[in-house]
Amino acid sequence: MQPDPPAGRAGSALCSPVTGRRGRAGAGADLTGAGGPRLAGRGAVSRYVAVMERLDGARQRYVWGSTTAIPELLGIEPDSEPWAELWLGAHEAGPTRVVGGPPLAELIAADPTRLLGEDVVRRFGPQLPFLLKVIAPERALSLQVHPDLEQAQAGWERENREGIAMDSPRRSFKDANHKPEMVLALTRYEAVAGFRAPRRAAEVLADLSSPLARRMRRTLRLNPTRFGIRQVFSDLVSKASRPEPAEVDELVGEISQRLEAGASPSRRADTNAVEMASTFPGDPGVAAALLLNPVTLQPGEALFVPAGSVHAYVSGLGVEVMASSDNVLRAGLTSKHVDVPAMLACVDYVAAPPVRPAPEYLSRATRAYYAPVDDFELLVTTVVPSDSRTQVPGRGPRIVLAVEGTTTVTTPAGQERLTRGQAVFVGADERTLAVEGAGTVVQADVP
Repeated sequence: MQPDPPAGRAGSALCSPVTGRRGRAGAGADLTGAGGPRLAGRGAVSRYVAVMERLDGARQRYVWGSTTAIPELLGIEPDSEPWAELWLGAHEAGPTRVVGGPPLAELIAADPTRLLGEDVVRRFGPQLPFLLKVIAPERALSLQVHPDLEQAQAGWERENREGIAMDSPRRSFKDANHKPEMVLALTRYEAVAGFRAPRRAAEVLADLSSPLARRMRRTLRLNPTRFGIRQVFSDLVSKASRPEPAEVDELVGEISQRLEAGASPSRRADTNAVEMASTFPGDPGVAAALLLNPVTLQPGEALFVPAGSVHAYVSGLGVEVMASSDNVLRAGLTSKHVDVPAMLACVDYVAAPPVRPAPEYLSRATRAYYAPVDDFELLVTTVVPSDSRTQVPGRGPRIVLAVEGTTTVTTPAGQERLTRGQAVFVGADERTLAVEGAGTVVQADVP
């Protein structure tokens, strides 16, 4: 993704103030500032230079990804390989780079107080607290849960004591952070998230006669509480009690038959189960997904997934923001490492409807999606050519991603013209940010 050259503002020392790109100050300009050098060469940071940098996101080629959705967003030719996610952040598992400069994490480490702001450093330490992704599942992700902060720290320390290498397939906790997340749909987006009420889960199984369906239904009817849900779910995914693949296949066969007959009590749940089974035949995670709420998001709708919520994204294209973590504990529908004891210890079995944050309109152009966490918020701004320059609220570090049209982002650091799929990092020193043009941008920042 080749950027257009940034336009310098009047009176600015540099066109691109951190990476030392050519400007009126010249290639040999002093970027050390009063505090001395932070990074050598193109990564130099000074106290008096503002920061807005174009980003080159990290590509994640997981097998469940769409071969076309992200390339189409970026306006590039697909290469027939799955492209599941585009990461924009500073997590070491998918490091974003400044275009023509250092990794974003290295840039931030050079002067975290100035780039993140004193408040963010005080609350989260000297690292970017959120991670922004474009996510494009073409088939279901693993059935998974994310730990809360206490669980993540304990798991991280335990695996470190056990000497499990970070790149070991047996590693479950990749960092010591929690991973609440929120996805905003760019297209129709399918997921399953959180447990249904036990009686409703039993109704989904009501007319199925396979032995597995009967066992699940009986437990839920005898104990229609979170303890019944816990018993059924743990029996499905635990090594000692999980059903045989043939039992799962028999259950799926019945579900497929009632779908064809138009007799499904939950068409979305049954459709998800059949599609999951086509990729992972015999996997007990298919049966476990029947216990979860099916979710369909239309473009512009959001889903928040808290720590402890069992979920799986199924299909669609979305923008996802989360705490900066890669902690994923899996129970099924995957060929990756499955750590059932750790996963079950983190699950919240309380039945609840999916959390779908409604947008709050901050202006005619900008709507906000707030999650009940301190790590991130998401703002969406849509502008048309007749608009004057639109100010976008927010504070602290920001990542701005264009998802539609062509827009120009302006801060005291200068201007960047963004087309679909292009993004910039804006440091905390940039007190104002405006957008103009014809298109839509998504901004992740810290509340």
